[in-house]
Amino acid sequence: MAESNFVDYVKIYCRSGKGGRGSMHLRHVKYNPNGGPDGGDGGHGGSVYLRGNHNYWTLLHLKFQRHVFAEHGGNGGRDKCHGSNGKDQYIDVPCGTVVYNAETGKYVCDVTYDGQVVQLLKGGRGGLGNFQFRTATNQTPRYAQPGEPMEEMTIILELKLLADVGLVGFPNVGKSTLLSSLSSARPKIANYPFTTLEPSLGIVGYRDNKSFVMADIPGIIEGASEGKGLGLRFLRHIERNSLLLFMVPGDTDDIKKEYEVLLNELRQFNPDMLDKHRVLAVTKCDLLDDELCEMLRETLPTDLPVVFISSITGKGLAELKDVLWRELNAESNKLQDITAEETLVHRDKDMTTFAAEMAAEGEDDIEFIDDDDIEDIDDIEELDDFDYEEDDNE
Repeated sequence: MAESNFVDYVKIYCRSGKGGRGSMHLRHVKYNPNGGPDGGDGGHGGSVYLRGNHNYWTLLHLKFQRHVFAEHGGNGGRDKCHGSNGKDQYIDVPCGTVVYNAETGKYVCDVTYDGQVVQLLKGGRGGLGNFQFRTATNQTPRYAQPGEPMEEMTIILELKLLADVGLVGFPNVGKSTLLSSLSSARPKIANYPFTTLEPSLGIVGYRDNKSFVMADIPGIIEGASEGKGLGLRFLRHIERNSLLLFMVPGDTDDIKKEYEVLLNELRQFNPDMLDKHRVLAVTKCDLLDDELCEMLRETLPTDLPVVFISSITGKGLAELKDVLWRELNAESNKLQDITAEETLVHRDKDMTTFAAEMAAEGEDDIEFIDDDDIEDIDDIEELDDFDYEEDDNE
């Protein structure tokens, strides 16, 4: 089976640049043997930034970029020459990316909109040259400042999809079938659980050339909030949806009980998700007659809209789109209010399950590279005297 292009979890080692050291130099030129100090300042080290980019939908472009290094600042020189500033590094990420510290599990920052720039690591400031330390009583200072050290951090980037409607339900209840019926998306559809292992987005057309985005979330099971069935990996994509569409098949034994199980999993994962508007869709109604549907309606919850649908025959799909559009445009359910930074609650990683989560994502320990192990070609004065090692196998 070919590897999927949908990547929502990457681990990267980032390092800012260290500041260049200031120069300790005394000016000695013809006719001016005692020119005084003229050592220049060191350059600032480059910083590492995160930048939101709406052209990216996944973290695929960062999957094999395991190290991000900003440039170091250049050292100061004679004649008060300032060292060169290190080049900053920008990491483009899709909107809705959350950053955690891989070592502690602490929440670091969040990128929510296009063009947003967040400083992840600050570069070190350059040291002052001895020219800056001259005084009336110390006219020839013979010392200079070293540059500030670099900052480093191993981060975890998690993508939480931004969509208007998120499909929530147990495996094999018809979520992918509904998305393929309402939009041009073509997710994998089969008659076995966990057919969908990655979220899919589709644009659902509405009247008067209006539309909204629907996200097909992989099925969750009882105990998903504790990590069962990759539940933690799937549940995080529900947090950023403006409206939750719960889907329960009509041929189940107790529709209300299954709905309450799904609701309880969301409550245990993040209680704030219960503040979102909810709609209940009873699927596979082509197996039920109208009389049975009316009998089932009396046993269903009354605190949210209920729609009986069939993705195969198209029954109830027009009514479902009307209900979804009405709930999406309610004053208390605006997407910009849901994604506002002050209304989002970010939780740190649970360290008891953090190691198991990283292992499930296939993230191995990153081997850090020390500066001392990197031999710069500028340190080799004469290439003619350099001994090259020849491979005996050639």
